[in-house]
Amino acid sequence: MNQGKICVSVCAETSREMIEKIVAARLVADIVEVRFDCLPPAEIDVLLGWLRDSGSERPVVFTFRSREQGGQRELTFTDRLKFWEKVMAEPLDRSVIDIEAESRLAVAIQTNHIPRIISHHDFAGVPDDLAALFDGIAAAFDPDIVKIAITATDIADTIEIWKLIERARDASKQIIPIAMGEAGKWTRILGPAHGAFLTYTSLDAGGETAPGQVTAKQLVELYRAKELDRATKVYGILGDPVSQSLSTFMHNPAFVSEGVNAVFIPFLVKDIRAFMHRMVRPQTREIELNFGGFSVTMPHKQTIMEHLDAIDPTAERIGAVNTVKIDEGRLTGYNTDAHGFITPLRSRFGEVKGAKAAVFGAGGAARACVYSLQQEGADVEVFVRNVDKARPFAEEFGVRLFEIDEVRDGKLMADILVDTTPIGMSGTDQSLFTADELKGVKFVYDLVTKPYDTPIIQEAKKANIPAIGGMEMLIAQGAKQFELWTGKPAPAAQMRNDILARFAELNK
Repeated sequence: MNQGKICVSVCAETSREMIEKIVAARLVADIVEVRFDCLPPAEIDVLLGWLRDSGSERPVVFTFRSREQGGQRELTFTDRLKFWEKVMAEPLDRSVIDIEAESRLAVAIQTNHIPRIISHHDFAGVPDDLAALFDGIAAAFDPDIVKIAITATDIADTIEIWKLIERARDASKQIIPIAMGEAGKWTRILGPAHGAFLTYTSLDAGGETAPGQVTAKQLVELYRAKELDRATKVYGILGDPVSQSLSTFMHNPAFVSEGVNAVFIPFLVKDIRAFMHRMVRPQTREIELNFGGFSVTMPHKQTIMEHLDAIDPTAERIGAVNTVKIDEGRLTGYNTDAHGFITPLRSRFGEVKGAKAAVFGAGGAARACVYSLQQEGADVEVFVRNVDKARPFAEEFGVRLFEIDEVRDGKLMADILVDTTPIGMSGTDQSLFTADELKGVKFVYDLVTKPYDTPIIQEAKKANIPAIGGMEMLIAQGAKQFELWTGKPAPAAQMRNDILARFAELNK
């Protein structure tokens, strides 16, 4: 258990709705931030009165932010000064006030008995010298807590804000370092474990008061932010995008059930070289996060290979890495997609040797599929829309290459059809083939990860053809990753249940 606090930030347009949110937030938060700048003037006094009458079951952060600093309304200096004078006239027990790093305001609002957060937000990017910004705020305003929030578009943008934790420790100051945006989500999750005074979270999805906030439920239950410490092994998925990844909902509960002090986090990585050089490689990294390994998704499955110390022969042959294990600073790449693909196929189809397999698509997923089918002794053909573009792929794996249109009109004859295209992800009823066109096929395997039948699987069932979806591959490859990272058997059944529970939550 670390000393960082979970702060639920609430915003509403009426005092009644704000009160409802505060009451709900108190159930899950250590601190509640009340965004008074969300309220129209007439509602502010009502809420202040309720807070004073109801007492303070949890500490409350009073925030009344200008539009320039992320506030919800246009506020003049006079508006803000009057608000703070009203708050300070009858301060709430166990309250904290958050004042922008603005000389006139900070000098006017002085207190010896209420902690002050002096905050600075940059919604455009990362200031040139964050260290100087921190030093300036600490020296000019003598705050109890310094809060600096920047906007990150790539994970490398978060490095300088993270360095402020150590700087604040050396200056004997409390700090709240926040990197806003999807690329900065990890700073919110790991902040408490590394010395951040608090981390902000939203009460529920859609209630975020700043970009990149995680819901309180996810922060506490999924990522276990209060339970993490500096010894926690950090794993994560590297890709762009990563916001829709299901891996966090599969690996984090598995770590808990198997007693592993680890956490799995989405890492939005655009520049893989900068990430590996500045955050991972022992010789050149600028911060220490105790990385244990990564799951790697598009577009980095091939480019990450040049940044590794060793590559497993299977991954080498496939030409793609989807899993990295870090052991005593040594980075080894693996490909568990092949295992994830073939394991459920063997279980449902049976003997693959000698089977005729038609693989549609020639992207990263197709590489693992073709490799594993060939290893099992299948006769593989690849079908694509652009033959010229896919020719190097076909030559590399020694497979016959055809245009997709060549197998229309009932001419498709295959024991196994593998669809690696993204068609089933579109949310429409579009399918690569109709039931009539599939009649020469014995088994359909769609790699799209959905808890329900994708369009091509629906068409297969109409034709009475057995079929499975990408969910099976996701779980099998994830279980293999877990075993590589931890050396323990993976709780595969639990991982499946957790993924299905996440889908059920999304579809409420």
